[in-house]
Order: sequence, then C-alpha cells, then structure tokens
Amino acid sequence: MANILVIDDEKSIRNTLQEILEYESHKVDLAVNGPDGLELFEKNSYDIVLCDIKMPDMDGIEVLEKLMEKQADAAVIMISGHGNIDTAVEAIKKGAYDFIEKPLDLNRLLVTIRNAMERTHLVTETRTLKRKVNGTFEIVGESEPIKKVKEMIERVAPTDARVLITGSNGTGKELVARWLHEKSERASGPFVEVNCAAIPSELIESELFGHEKGAFTSAIKQRIGKFEQANGGTIFLDEIGDMSLSAQAKVLRALQENKITRVGSDKDIRVDVRIIAATNKDLKVEIENKNFREDLYHRLSVILIHVPSLNERKEDIELLTDYFITQICNEYGRPKVTINDEAIKELQKINWTGNIRELRNVVERLIILCDKTITAKDVKDYAMPISR
Repeated sequence: MANILVIDDEKSIRNTLQEILEYESHKVDLAVNGPDGLELFEKNSYDIVLCDIKMPDMDGIEVLEKLMEKQADAAVIMISGHGNIDTAVEAIKKGAYDFIEKPLDLNRLLVTIRNAMERTHLVTETRTLKRKVNGTFEIVGESEPIKKVKEMIERVAPTDARVLITGSNGTGKELVARWLHEKSERASGPFVEVNCAAIPSELIESELFGHEKGAFTSAIKQRIGKFEQANGGTIFLDEIGDMSLSAQAKVLRALQENKITRVGSDKDIRVDVRIIAATNKDLKVEIENKNFREDLYHRLSVILIHVPSLNERKEDIELLTDYFITQICNEYGRPKVTINDEAIKELQKINWTGNIRELRNVVERLIILCDKTITAKDVKDYAMPISR
C-alpha cells in the first residue's frame, strides 16, 4: 500500500483516480491546485505524487520543481491531456519519475505506480544502509583527549594536507582516517585502504602501484594498484611502519611528483591522491634503527594526530558501552539490554590493552551471556580474562 497525493484541477479526474487507487488499497489525498498540493506535501509523507501539468495559478512543471527542492528523490508522475514529447522530456529532466498522457490508460498507470513504489523502497533501503555504514564511522566520546582529535579533524579535513595518525592497536586510527576523508573535498571520491602489515614485502609494490602482465612469474595479467584506484580520493596506508624500504622509496616519489610506475613498466602514471598514513610504531625509533626513511617521515607528517588509548579516556566508557549495546542489539535483531552504573564502574577499572576493539568484544560477550540488565557481577564474571 502506498500513500499517494493527487494534484489535479479537474474534479472528475481527481475522483476517478481516488476511486481506482483506493480500490487497489492505496491511501489517497487530493489537491485541487499546485499550492494546495505543496502544502499537503509539506505536512504529510507521500510515496508517490500524481501531478497534472495544465493547472491555473501554478502549472505542474513549477509544482514539480518545488517538490524536487523539498525532496530530491520524490517519485512524481506527471499527467497531462496536452502533452507532447518536449513537455515529457522537460518533466523527466526536472526530476519526474514518469509522464502519462490523458486519457489515462489505467493498466499503464497501475504498472507505473507499482514500479515507482519499488524505486521508492530501494531509495529508502539505500538511505538506511548509508546511515548504518556512516554509523560505523562515528567517533564516540566527550573526554578532552578525544575532543582534541575531533577538533583537529575539523581543521585538517577540508585541506589536502598529508596526515600521520599514531596510536596503539584498536584505538580507532581507521575511523580518524575515514572522518578525514568524509569531511574533505574528496568525499565523493574513493577511500582506498591498504594494510601494509598484512601484505608480504615482495608484493607490497605490486599492491600499491600495480604491475604489467609478465612483470614476474605469477603476473598473468595487468593489475591496477591502490594508488590508481584512489585517484581523485584518499589512500589510507595503515601500519606504514611495516612497509619495506624499497616500497617506501616509491611512495616518497609518488608524494614528491604525484606519479607512480607499475612494476614491469617504465611509463609514468600521474595520480591525484591524498595520503593518510597510520602506525602503532614509534617511527623516530624506526628511523634510528634504519627501518624507516626519515625523508618519507617528514613528507607524511605534515599533520600529526595521536589517537588516545582507552585507558587515557576512561570517562568515555559509559558512552562507548551504550553505543556498542545499541549497535550490537540492532545487528542481532534483539531488544536493547541495559547496563547499570555499578557495571560501568567495573568496566572503568579494567586495564584495556586492546582499547576500543577489546571493549566492543567485551560488550558483545556480555550481551550474549547476560540477562536484560548487565550487572557488576556480570562484568566480573565475563569481561575480564582469567589471566588478568
């Protein structure tokens, strides 16, 4: 069943459409002109709008434009007894879902409404999925250390400055990188993540810069590297402290010249990427030990952002726990559990060596093993491994 708004100055058309659509179990509101239709649209939520083109005071094309201003993905079907190809093209260009001529072919009208409903459902699902995805990139907390991180992101994100993010494993360095991308001018471009620690040193150059067919034994076809995939967007080099020295030299060239060369090729490829890097290592120590290039460090660290450990921001544990409870219960499709103040205090006593990642795992464990309310005893029983 759909909520449908019919805007038409002809009473007979309005009444006919209402009768047919209500017979098909749709809910129908009627408007005698454009201004009345816009007022109803403002007050209510409609899945589909049927709008006549030739109307006094305000014609249908003008109504369409105003509907699109209010809701760009509204499903508006234009109807007219004076239509032609030019009118139909204009309506579609301005955002109409479809154009139907009078006298109305009722079968075609019902098919169009059904298709428009499917499109509306897809738009709604997409919007919901985007909210879920964006929610995973949320940085939760109000402590002073995390406020400083958020403030730095707001300042730095709109620029193209290279950023080096430091912090222990599990603190949320990837979230900071994603926030920097989402709040930048490159947000509509790709965000490409490379875990430098997970790729064997002999393959890292091929992964980053690509290779030509036959460049080495297993290169059976050409491969596009991560730098090319990130063109116009952001590349996130996670755990860059684990990158081989030879790959570091090529990354340095890419930074200096905005060019890369595929393995097995002598052709330069120009790339436009913003580089954000992260590490859990002290790169200055790595430089002293000859494991990291000092010139690359200085190129990467135009802006330094340190992500605090969970032990440095224990006042955020209550907010984080509530956030994870909501998220995990939604994922499991079960009612949200509660956690009492004493349980929060027990969580705050823990030495969180695994940081945010460990806290989420503990919250998930508590949700699975506990009743509707998580207590201090539950935390003592299930949160802390025996080794602690």
